[in-house]
Amino acid sequence: MKETCYNGVDGGGEVNIERILSTDRKAIKRVASMMSETWPQSYPTVEKAIAELDDFLHENSVLLVAKEKDNIIGAIGAAAQYGHTGWELHPLVVDQAHRGKGIGTALVAELEDSMRAKGCVSLHLGTDDEFSKTSLADTDLYPDVFEHIKRIKNLKNHPYEFYQKCGFVIVGVIPDANGLGKPDIMMAKRMPLQKR
Repeated sequence: MKETCYNGVDGGGEVNIERILSTDRKAIKRVASMMSETWPQSYPTVEKAIAELDDFLHENSVLLVAKEKDNIIGAIGAAAQYGHTGWELHPLVVDQAHRGKGIGTALVAELEDSMRAKGCVSLHLGTDDEFSKTSLADTDLYPDVFEHIKRIKNLKNHPYEFYQKCGFVIVGVIPDANGLGKPDIMMAKRMPLQKR
């Protein structure tokens, strides 16, 4: 993959986005560390996040990192599903000190270019609401799940709105996926045939 250069919206330094392989153990450990810091409930140890990344990284997957100089400050990945036409985006993580600077958006755009080249037609993701950040949490979504989706509200900076800004739409919800009243919000985006 050709390395891509991105200049942050805050006037900060140059950020390069590049693909990493499963053999780059230092990079894998750094990405795992960011995952553990961001989602301690899912990755209570760095080792648990490393194990998930090791399971994730195979020939039908992509893991990109954003680097400022030699420091990894963000990562995004995707794995093929449904043959090669549907890919799942996971993870997307940006170091706490670098959030709000456009790095996540740049990572999504670069991943989309990689997906298009691999024949991806639809990119999808799940964005859990384990901490009551949307109006879909702490409520019984059955039997009219889609009515609840139509009226969704972001209560505490849930990332679904970030993904909407990147062109993803809510395509469904798995009620109680993470326990009673803790849904997984499913989102997807059709990949344009041509690069932007």
